[in-house]
Amino acid sequence: MNDTPLGMGSWALGGPFFSGEKWLLPKGAPLGYGKTSDPVSIRAIHCAIDHGAAVIDTADAYGTGHSERVIARALRNHRDGVLLATKFGNVIDERTKELIGTQWSEGYIRAALEASLRRLETDVIDIYQLHISELAMDEAERVGETLAALCREGKVRYYGWSTDDPERAKLLAAKHGAQMAQFNMNVLQPATRMVEMCEAHDLFGLVRLPLAMGFLSGKYTAQSSLPEDDIRSAPPPDLVYFESGGRANAEWAARRDAIRDILTSSGRTLAQGALAWLWAQSDRIIPIPGIRTEAQAKENFGARAHGPLLEEQVIEIDNILDRRV
Repeated sequence: MNDTPLGMGSWALGGPFFSGEKWLLPKGAPLGYGKTSDPVSIRAIHCAIDHGAAVIDTADAYGTGHSERVIARALRNHRDGVLLATKFGNVIDERTKELIGTQWSEGYIRAALEASLRRLETDVIDIYQLHISELAMDEAERVGETLAALCREGKVRYYGWSTDDPERAKLLAAKHGAQMAQFNMNVLQPATRMVEMCEAHDLFGLVRLPLAMGFLSGKYTAQSSLPEDDIRSAPPPDLVYFESGGRANAEWAARRDAIRDILTSSGRTLAQGALAWLWAQSDRIIPIPGIRTEAQAKENFGARAHGPLLEEQVIEIDNILDRRV
């Protein structure tokens, strides 16, 4: 990889979807980013590819299959050179647009893979990821065996776990040959142990929420509002950057603003500075910021022209945020 690898997340491209009665959140809780336009999404994907996207990441859960279908349309005649990543583990109801449970049996995984292959209009998934972040380790052992078998069969090229727990991610790598992990990380919430695990086990890491669900764009304030079908308007407990209605959390906004001058140095936008901080952390990670529009794609990939932050800038951010290093 070069020193500024960048991919694209496509959670938002799935449009609205919701928690079902037997899923992890209350029934009806919004799980998407609200309404979207497929033609706009496709142009954004093409723009990301034109600017050198290393990977496009999605999941069968995003829009209960809709994100995968949109990506398939965009990648017709555009697949060369782009890694395609998706995930499994959340049972989807495409008719009601709900997640209705979780599953990880071998039969389920194989059926979910075939469904994703059909939606994505491909015969192989480059990166296939377990999407149940806190699955019990003994259950994950069996998942690892299934993923290794799918890799041997040629239906999957690489696989890993989308989890913020380094011990879980390490399990699939150490015992079943997983080559990657996906985890939350951004300048406000580092993931030092996950990065160390990737480096120790020679894994590559896909970094989700590198812009904190848009919070690090700087456009969300205490006066902001978002539609009811946007997860940020009714954030679950672990979504700390937003409050009810889509307002920016004041404490996290203060932290963001305290490091704004460093992140926007050398002509960067705030979002570009947040990506530059990630590139300064490790050469094993690839940020996958969510992209909905061509403008967002151009801004994110424009960060590559500035390169990573300098070491002294990273240290200054740690000092401002009172982080022990």
